[in-house]
Amino acid sequence: MKKYRTHTCGELTKSHKEKEISLAGWINKKRDHGNLLFIDLRDNYGITQCVIDKSNEIFKKIEKLSLETVIKISGIVIERSDETINKNISTGEIEIKIKSIDVLGETKELPIPVFSDQEYAEEIRLKYRFLDLRRKKLHQNIILRSKVISFIRNEMQNLGFLEFQTPILTSSSPEGARDFLVPSRLNPGKFYALPQAPQQFKQLIMVSGFDKYFQIAPCFRDEDARADRSPGEFYQLDVEMSFVEQEDVFKVIETLFLKLFKTFSNKKILHEKFPRISYQDAMLKYGSDKPDLRNPLEISDLTNIFERDDVTFDIFKKSVKNGSIVRALVTNNTKDKPRSFFDGIDKWAKDQGSSGLAYFTLDKGDKISAKGPIGKFFSKNALLEIMRQTEANTGDTIFLSCGKKNDVEKILSLARNKIAEDLDLIDHESFSFCWIVDYPMYEIDETTKKIKFSHNPFSMPQGEINNLYLSNPLKIKAYQYDIVCNGVELSSGAIRNHIPELMYKLFEIAGYSKDDVDSKFSGMINALSYGAPPHGGIAPGIDRIVMLLANEKNIREVTMFPMNQNAQDLMMNAPSEVSDDQLKELNLYFKKKS
Repeated sequence: MKKYRTHTCGELTKSHKEKEISLAGWINKKRDHGNLLFIDLRDNYGITQCVIDKSNEIFKKIEKLSLETVIKISGIVIERSDETINKNISTGEIEIKIKSIDVLGETKELPIPVFSDQEYAEEIRLKYRFLDLRRKKLHQNIILRSKVISFIRNEMQNLGFLEFQTPILTSSSPEGARDFLVPSRLNPGKFYALPQAPQQFKQLIMVSGFDKYFQIAPCFRDEDARADRSPGEFYQLDVEMSFVEQEDVFKVIETLFLKLFKTFSNKKILHEKFPRISYQDAMLKYGSDKPDLRNPLEISDLTNIFERDDVTFDIFKKSVKNGSIVRALVTNNTKDKPRSFFDGIDKWAKDQGSSGLAYFTLDKGDKISAKGPIGKFFSKNALLEIMRQTEANTGDTIFLSCGKKNDVEKILSLARNKIAEDLDLIDHESFSFCWIVDYPMYEIDETTKKIKFSHNPFSMPQGEINNLYLSNPLKIKAYQYDIVCNGVELSSGAIRNHIPELMYKLFEIAGYSKDDVDSKFSGMINALSYGAPPHGGIAPGIDRIVMLLANEKNIREVTMFPMNQNAQDLMMNAPSEVSDDQLKELNLYFKKKS
């Protein structure tokens, strides 16, 4: 006989009828029916209903126990009557007639109830995370996370990948987000950095002659919290492969994701061959390189329309002459929507910080015309051209935004999502994956106005290596790609630049001298000089994958012990102060603010 339990609280069925058993767990609920007291006993595996008669000498002892007290009960499995069967739990056909009870762990008054999924303030949920994790929804999310990671690990091994661990204490990187720094006791004045990602190490693994690597890798970035990223740390499926092209990486990830999402979700996958969309097309059609393809709305460029003589909307025409662009979002068959709907969208856009969205609805009486605040400014021929360019029909509404390219893309991307939600156009019971490809190698820094890498500085540029447009770097595209699902970026990846001389040239364009590269990337550049294979990889975020599968909007709901928005662990009181002796050991001291 086992000391604490013979079975779990999710295990017993009618086949165990009349058996003597022991269960251990938490008191989830109590219901006093006068002569009978019912207890729902909960453990990691489920809930079992237990019952005791008032005539039992331990009735009063059980009656006084608080919810979440940890107990062991011993008793007999009895079959429930048909009218009392609970079909919502796996043990719903039986209950336990209690014979004895042992209290294994008492509880103080609960700061939050466990049996309810009611929302509570973030502060109290994170401070008492161990209680929060007992709650059904969050508990199941964390179990799902474990199963997803085990599934990924097994599938990667089946695909011929080997799992390796890379260092946690490493050198600081000049690219990306802020590093978490760790002072070195043995090397005074010097610091390790926690890895933002195992980028350089996984490339070095390829240079070392290993062919396929993966790791469920912890990554650390000192950046502000977002709904889809925890502050401080996150986990990614880190993948690298030798002797591959872009399509080889895509094939591995598509194979994995199709199996993964079909195994852990009943939602349909809209495109089993994930669409490839160029970065340029994504920004034009969706205003974002993270498009939600469940949303059918697309954006069109109508800048040329405002260069026509038969368009008299002077506000936009003057802006276009001064370098602005005009883009349009078409909503189908919205002619019967009330004026308040369209004005509401315009007001919403202004609340987002834009100048608003102009609009008109295409109408057809004796001839094509446009209704709405700006409809009168367009001739019949101009409207016909707009219909041709946007594939709009009569009854459709055209929303227009005019301004700087980045501003127009931003507001129309947001508007595309809002209008689709308002019109109930999104199928929430589906997953829609896509690849965003052909990223520009470089971009202009809006603050410094200098050229910088747009994505990953270690990426291979597209084109004939000896004939790259180095004199016009903004035209250079890279073998860089993102995988997106339902508007969530799951990962960035790239085919790597494994040629040292080419790397020096590309870094020089971004303002790095040869000495800079040798100094900041010494391990990498040195290794590539000793015969490096062509290689590439990707690193999908585990947290975001589980967030999608669990149908959650915030990453904290799939993370066991997350920090708050200020990167604080309220449960463990981290970050915390350290003693003067600890600082002295590390040759550190604090300079007080004057």
